[in-house]
Amino acid sequence: MRIVKIIAIIALVVLVGIQFVPTERNQSDTVPETDFMLVNNVPETIQEKLQVSCYDCHSNNTQYPWYNKIQPAACFLEDHIKNGKAELNFSEWDSLSSRRKSSKLRSIIKQVESGEMPLYSYTLIHKEATFTEAEAKEMINWITQLKDSL
Repeated sequence: MRIVKIIAIIALVVLVGIQFVPTERNQSDTVPETDFMLVNNVPETIQEKLQVSCYDCHSNNTQYPWYNKIQPAACFLEDHIKNGKAELNFSEWDSLSSRRKSSKLRSIIKQVESGEMPLYSYTLIHKEATFTEAEAKEMINWITQLKDSL
């Protein structure tokens, strides 16, 4: 029983200690001129769905949930956001070449069709980010038209 107490105390100390590990915030007060929404004629329904389902991890401005300052969740969020922005950053859309934009749009289509995006771990807490069949079809159709116009 003594060993269980020691393990519990060590675990508590570690849990409290990691709360002091700083994380980087992905927030900006401005929307850059290169933002996807600004450079494309995005229909309002698509804008809303992109904002809710994609922009938290794929832009320079994340709307953080209440648990964003609690470790280890904060590190988990920071890692998701860094990886998401490395793959696609809607805030820097217009700085990409036409070829790269086309490639990213193909990737978006594929991932929405297959249900890879938004991530399951994200939609567990953000139910509104999940695509209905109709929303997915609308998104895919619009992105296909955008890709074809490049």
